[in-house]
Amino acid sequence: MADDTARAEPTAPAPIIFGRVVIVGGGCYGSYYVRQLRRARERGAVRIRELIVVDRDAACAVAREAATDLRFVESAWAPFMQEFLATPADADDAIVPSPLMPHLFLRWLRDRAIDRYSASAVAIEAPSALEGVPWQRVGDDASRYVSFAEWMCPVNCIEPRICPHTRGLRDWDMSRTAAAAPNLDAVAVLHCTHRTYGVGMVDVRAIQDADAIVAGTVEGRAGAPAVRILVGTVSNCHGALGVLRVGGSPAALAG
Repeated sequence: MADDTARAEPTAPAPIIFGRVVIVGGGCYGSYYVRQLRRARERGAVRIRELIVVDRDAACAVAREAATDLRFVESAWAPFMQEFLATPADADDAIVPSPLMPHLFLRWLRDRAIDRYSASAVAIEAPSALEGVPWQRVGDDASRYVSFAEWMCPVNCIEPRICPHTRGLRDWDMSRTAAAAPNLDAVAVLHCTHRTYGVGMVDVRAIQDADAIVAGTVEGRAGAPAVRILVGTVSNCHGALGVLRVGGSPAALAG
């Protein structure tokens, strides 16, 4: 016998709400992220109060589009971040990093520390190698770039529990691995997580909280020879890690 009971229509999930979303770069990766966020918005998966794309190239792909649904800022990344991250952020503000960008958030934290103390008191050092991470390289910027993948991952991989490459369980976690690094006074790991339609983001407040961690750690270790704070920008599988060293003498910290 047929069931005449009325069946409720499935309810679409509520959209993810964002305030300001900043995409780092307006070239091939940045324009891809713009397209994905547009698709998400058109299908009701996301609402964004303001979409911002930053690139120093006024002729990059996003700038050439002259779109009205985003704000293009012609600027190098570092000076833009210097101004943007210094302003109060809402809880729903986020940044979409570029896979090819330098360790931008570490540089911002370094510059903030220099403003507090002095250039002679602040340095970036490469952290020691991480145990159990198969791919590691130290760049010219003293950041250690790390990956659990020894293969090329697609830019839109959302790092599911079952790895698309190995077909096995993804049981690794770069945040946890980085936080276990030795000889540190504090750890500030900024996690880039998948939000929607293959786009990963870092919360702006998390970056600003990392600045508070640096300041609080230095203040709490006053008189110590030097304070070493690991700063990481990571996903589950990949990351950029650097040690922010602050201090060495009371005179240096006095600025």
